[in-house]
Amino acid sequence: MTPVPDPAARYLFVSDVHLDAEAPEAQRQFLEFLRTHAAGARVLYILGDLFESWVGDDDAEGDRSAVLAGLRALTAGGVACFLLHGNRDFLIGGDFCRDTGCQLLPDPVIAAIDGERVLLTHGDALCTDDHAYQELRSIVRTPAWQGRFLSLPLSDRQLLANEARAGSRAHTARTIPKIMDVNAAAVTAAFKAARVRRIIHGHTHRPAVHDALVDGQPAQRIVLGAWYEQGSYVVYESGRYELRSLPR
Repeated sequence: MTPVPDPAARYLFVSDVHLDAEAPEAQRQFLEFLRTHAAGARVLYILGDLFESWVGDDDAEGDRSAVLAGLRALTAGGVACFLLHGNRDFLIGGDFCRDTGCQLLPDPVIAAIDGERVLLTHGDALCTDDHAYQELRSIVRTPAWQGRFLSLPLSDRQLLANEARAGSRAHTARTIPKIMDVNAAAVTAAFKAARVRRIIHGHTHRPAVHDALVDGQPAQRIVLGAWYEQGSYVVYESGRYELRSLPR
């Protein structure tokens, strides 16, 4: 039975869907999510890593075209969709947005959620203990590096992306897990700099709701899960945030 969209759902948040031809079940589940849960929302925020890799907006053929069509159907139906870059798909650009109706936002960004200022971010910038990754991030996010990369033939970019994914897996395998999680001081600094009491992010693949005190005031950090084995999303409705999963 197809789930019935919940008309009371106002804001939805997802991250780390990691869509890839090698994970067709995740793609089917995400497209179903767009047709059902998201269709009943006011806004959908995608907080990075929608795709396992993205080497340019000219790499949108094959199975990726179904995702673009699903997002276009969502936005054409009146649901606003906002997208942040992740560490896997930071080359998503203007053509993607024109094709889908999504709007690209800077990372981090402060969103007004039913009158509350909420900091939204992919989350990788908070993992400051992973020095090797942060050094790489500072290089590949520059316009100069991206311009050189995007000037390469598509086949070369795809080959380099596959090599980078293999390197990422090797880095993850040999790095202490704690190092790849967020740094507590970086999180506190983000709360203070943005002057917010709630942060929503992904990247770490450790879904949870963390309650804390910042300057003596209650604060909350909500972490979205990855879609490798099941869907993960946050819903805001009726004044309440809830982290939910979609078993596969």
